[in-house]
Amino acid sequence: MVLTSFVEVQPDSHFPIQNLPYGVFKPEPCSEPRPGVAIGDYVLDLSVIASAGLFDGPVLKNSDCFNQLNLNKFVGLGRPAWKEARLTLQKLLSATEPTLRDNPSLRQKALVPMVKVQMLLPVAIGDYTDFFASMHHAKNCGLIFRGPENPINPNWFHIPIAYHGRASSIVISGTDIIRPRGQGHPTGNSTPYFGPSRKLDFEMEMAAVVGPGNELGKPVDVNEAADHIFGLVLMNDWSARDIQAWEYVPLGPFLGKSFGTTISPWIVTLDALEPFASDAPEEESSTLAISC
Repeated sequence: MVLTSFVEVQPDSHFPIQNLPYGVFKPEPCSEPRPGVAIGDYVLDLSVIASAGLFDGPVLKNSDCFNQLNLNKFVGLGRPAWKEARLTLQKLLSATEPTLRDNPSLRQKALVPMVKVQMLLPVAIGDYTDFFASMHHAKNCGLIFRGPENPINPNWFHIPIAYHGRASSIVISGTDIIRPRGQGHPTGNSTPYFGPSRKLDFEMEMAAVVGPGNELGKPVDVNEAADHIFGLVLMNDWSARDIQAWEYVPLGPFLGKSFGTTISPWIVTLDALEPFASDAPEEESSTLAISC
């Protein structure tokens, strides 16, 4: 039987009961930020659900993770907490469960129209790594920076290629991005150009939100990756290509990539995405390893 919610959800909505992505929002401009999940055209206030004692499982019963200003504490609890929360929320929002459905006062407090809320960054981001995972993108960038003779460096085919970005420049989708000023390649014998970037672009990417970490020097086994990845967000990686092309040799991106990165306000969990999992692309040769 298909799971349905007592909350009306339009057929083309991104937020059915099967999704329930997590975010952080303000119901009013003067309100404190609080965690929520999206259901139809509403945001379910998880601080209200927690205060009502409805997270009664063994992991979350005595936790204050939903009375925080961001999702970090909840995300850090790991997969047992994520699964428990998802099962609890799907039960509370289901069409057959009366606890929230038949309590008008609690329902009015807990379900906030999405059009009235202000969405914020869902997590406090201490660090982020940007991976160079697409062969097509790697080739296109290589053509820009190195020409057709060497579009993809040999190491790309063997190890994950990445750089650490500036976490403090990550903002929520819809935030204005100011065109950066910096140096570009000199022309002939001239000095480097300085001014607003002439080659500004952005790339639509996918970003993973990592929950429990690992001790320094102790790697995470690839088979245990799902226990560390809470969910995924859409990401726009903004780049000033002229600044980047001048500065990136020999140490890689710096000011050409550090002025803005935007992410979507909703984190879609791996559990919600599980029905859509598919096999990885086949390797094009015995030496090609696609990194993720």
